[in-house]
Amino acid sequence: MPTQVRIFTMPKSLGETLGASSSTTKPLPVQQSQGDKPASPEPKGRNQMMETIPEKPKEGGVTFASQDSLPKLPIPELDQTCKKYLAALKPLQGPREHSETKLAVQDFLKRDGPELQRKLQEYAVGKTSYIEQFWYDSYLNFDNPVVLNLNPFFLLEDDPTPARNNQVTRAASLVVSALEFVRAVRREELPPDQIKGIPLDMYQYSRLFGTARVPTENGCQIEQDPDSKHVVVLCHGQFYWFDVLDDNSDLIMSERDISINLQTIIDDAAQTPIQEAAKGALGILSTENRKTWSGLRDVLTKEEGSNNADCLGIVDSALFMLCLDYTEPATAAALCQNMLCGTNQVVKGIQHGTCINRWYDKLQIIVCKNGSAGINFEHTGVDGHTVLRFASDIYTDTILRFARTINGQAPSLWKTASPDPSKRDPESFGDVTTTPHKLEWDMSPELNIAVRFAETRLADLISQNEFECLDFSGYGKNYITSAGFSPDAFVQMAFQAAYYGLYGRIECTYEPSMTKAYLHGRTEAIRTVSDESVNFVQLFWADGPAEEKIEVLRKACQLHVNSTRECSKGRGCDRHLYALFCVWQRYLDAEGSRSPSSAGYSSPVENGSEQDSVAGSFGQDSTLAMTDGGRSRQRGDSVNSRYADSQVPAIFADNGWDKLNNTILSTSNCGNPSLRQFGFGPTSGGGFGIGYIIKDESINICVSSKHRQTRRFLDTLESYLLEIRRILRITNRKSTMSRQTRAREIDPDKPRPSHHRVKTRGRMITGADNVRAALARSSTGTRSPTEESMMMSEDDELGGYGFFDAGMLLQALKARGEAMDQSEPKASERAAANARRREIGKKLRLVEY
Repeated sequence: MPTQVRIFTMPKSLGETLGASSSTTKPLPVQQSQGDKPASPEPKGRNQMMETIPEKPKEGGVTFASQDSLPKLPIPELDQTCKKYLAALKPLQGPREHSETKLAVQDFLKRDGPELQRKLQEYAVGKTSYIEQFWYDSYLNFDNPVVLNLNPFFLLEDDPTPARNNQVTRAASLVVSALEFVRAVRREELPPDQIKGIPLDMYQYSRLFGTARVPTENGCQIEQDPDSKHVVVLCHGQFYWFDVLDDNSDLIMSERDISINLQTIIDDAAQTPIQEAAKGALGILSTENRKTWSGLRDVLTKEEGSNNADCLGIVDSALFMLCLDYTEPATAAALCQNMLCGTNQVVKGIQHGTCINRWYDKLQIIVCKNGSAGINFEHTGVDGHTVLRFASDIYTDTILRFARTINGQAPSLWKTASPDPSKRDPESFGDVTTTPHKLEWDMSPELNIAVRFAETRLADLISQNEFECLDFSGYGKNYITSAGFSPDAFVQMAFQAAYYGLYGRIECTYEPSMTKAYLHGRTEAIRTVSDESVNFVQLFWADGPAEEKIEVLRKACQLHVNSTRECSKGRGCDRHLYALFCVWQRYLDAEGSRSPSSAGYSSPVENGSEQDSVAGSFGQDSTLAMTDGGRSRQRGDSVNSRYADSQVPAIFADNGWDKLNNTILSTSNCGNPSLRQFGFGPTSGGGFGIGYIIKDESINICVSSKHRQTRRFLDTLESYLLEIRRILRITNRKSTMSRQTRAREIDPDKPRPSHHRVKTRGRMITGADNVRAALARSSTGTRSPTEESMMMSEDDELGGYGFFDAGMLLQALKARGEAMDQSEPKASERAAANARRREIGKKLRLVEY
């Protein structure tokens, strides 16, 4: 099955680029994709971010072995999608508004809908997925800063060995484990993800390393160096790099070697006062508006003879970034902020915070001075489930590798391991550079000003958001399942109840469901709010019998489970409707009735005024939500100058479309015991971003908002969780009084053979007389593993693992692109590039460690 990849090439200076283009008389050929031509033509100038190359598993490889057998994501039936769309909107609308939406849907089904459905089906012929290109277009045409808007974070648990929780040791350990993961992916030895024996799509793992989001004047594009073998280290806003893999993706440095390099880098970075380092911290430019950042990249490379192009190429092509922070956040909330957007600490007008120590266009491993570690990732090509596997495996490997230093027979996570670098002939490493080099940027006055203004804008952005955490230890998955509920559905209803209890309103809520059981599957939107959930929250906060409250809670949770199951099979309404919207846009492009877009980008902030909601389920801001000259939009009216000559399909012109895509509670369940917290920024100005992890005996929640009483919301949520447990104990006391395990199941009173008499001497102590006291002391009540497994619902594995995408993708706009150079570099060219590459940056002298 062909797929799309753009091979990384080192950037050239602007002078070289112009010289090459002027000397080239023959235009670059544009590769035509094979297969049937879609009925909906590609608009001219669309930015093709990647070239098409075959995606075939290696012989004997296991990682991608099931790719060819995965089914394609199905295109739902139009009438079923519209039915689910109306069901999702009904509890969010008043009677009159919902009647108008019904009329709009009926009009759509009679007029535009069937034709758009036919065009979508024809477009999907020969495509890997009917939604994939629309998905990428939406992400890559997002013009606002990716920090706090697109990039999520994971906060890892501390290393279980306290002595290893110092910065250098923890960072070196995580780097070695990450490189083993890279090796397993490249050698296709990473076991594929599965759910109940069903293989999942593994394509995203090939996009995780050596990848960068690169802004251009025509929108962003994803570039990747599949042969990348170096890492870039950021410390005090300064850039360093060194090679870590050979040409076979084997490690060429031991953990001790990497520790020496990292200590060398820390010592060198400390030589430059933070006040001076901040003025040249070019990483801050990656937090700019994407169009601005694109122009600044041109500034970086415009002078002939400048080494900025080489430095930029080193950063873009790195396997990943390692950020060594110089702070020790004291609270969970401060740690979460540090992992998501860095700290904002201005001293005498100079930024000292860790926000200058990032590069948001790539995968970043962040390690604080006290060893606290996390991951911040660029979200275009990968979802949370993929990065969760990466985070879990490297955390596990750090523990197992330490265990092998105690017991050489301890197991390994990997099928094969790299040869011990200390026992290899250095000549076998090939053409590598293991000594760290510092990238020395040529700072022009223009760049100095750009860094200054980028920092002040980022400081504003950070100040506009707040982050709070709740580490709820009262109970977790075990107690919830013992009470007969799906953990994910139970927590989702908790969010609904807490918000209603605080504000007395029902708001649009989003949760992703993973669709990786399909080829190149991503996520589908679960719409949590339903008539049943509204009935529950209203009854919960009213006076009523406990039994009735639990009964309506069960109905609401069961409906959520059913919705999750449908969405995991690609049978939601959001992705389908968004694809139909994109097909309509493409039709306008082909007809030429749409004016040129803003250089491939779309921004929710134009001329200083914010637009409203999203055009489709992917984005946060909608061209369809605007008004024309202050006049309220009527159904079927043109809503933007781009659509002035064409009538908008009724369903997209209706207010319900905007309401469903203005997410107030953007939620995502993604985590396991390797993570302490997970989160992301709010997806709307008046909303909350809620990342949560349901563990066996606890629930970890990180909430962000633009100062919307975030702490008070979490306090209300905690009160609800305690109160619902009290109600459950009242209604189901018998089932929660005993805490049995499998070992206890052999103890019931039954006749024993006479030869067992010695084992029955004495009185069995059951604690029946102390049940009430035990319940008062105990924070959990669980069933046996057998009972738990019987009561686990299907969505526990599927619901929420795909990470959020509502409220952050804009409508798919016309993108403009250039033909990409798909030629493979020759061996002689590679050798010349490596020879040139060794000279980039100032070579450091290694320290003793």
